[in-house]
Amino acid sequence: MHLDLLVEKFQQQDVKAFESLYNMYSKSMHGVIYNIVRDYDLAEEVMQDVFIKAWHNASNYSIEKGRFFTWILNIARNAAIDKTRSKSFKNTSKNLNAEFFVDILQDQDNLDNKTDALGIKKYVSKLASKCIEVIELLYFKGYTQKEASETLDMPIGTIKTRNRNCINELRLMLKI
Repeated sequence: MHLDLLVEKFQQQDVKAFESLYNMYSKSMHGVIYNIVRDYDLAEEVMQDVFIKAWHNASNYSIEKGRFFTWILNIARNAAIDKTRSKSFKNTSKNLNAEFFVDILQDQDNLDNKTDALGIKKYVSKLASKCIEVIELLYFKGYTQKEASETLDMPIGTIKTRNRNCINELRLMLKI
């Protein structure tokens, strides 16, 4: 079925059109959402909500304003960002520390020698404490640079510089 006709039927609340569009776009939407929330199950939940929201707001879509994929992609992106800004998401993220993630990686057999968890833990622990705190917030807890700046009470430029310098130190240690 032609996409424009499918979207038109979707706007008329046709269930088969919904199923077709879901099958066409769910994997892409899940990927976009996962890249933001970094949790497979949570991404699945947000994706379901996105399609329900699109279903209920289908009349707001207009082909003159852009492609359907772009419209639903924006809904997905905004929903994922809203989820990361929610209090419950932030509280969950703040309760985990870098040790938790390193322990998870230790159980993986398919990691190559340069990225095995013991090696990462060893190298990260050799960094200065100022590097460890920035890396933990940005990479393990998923903070934005702005959030890390506020949490550590330092200018965002300092966060950016430390992040770059600390990652370069890790690269030198790992000889990547």
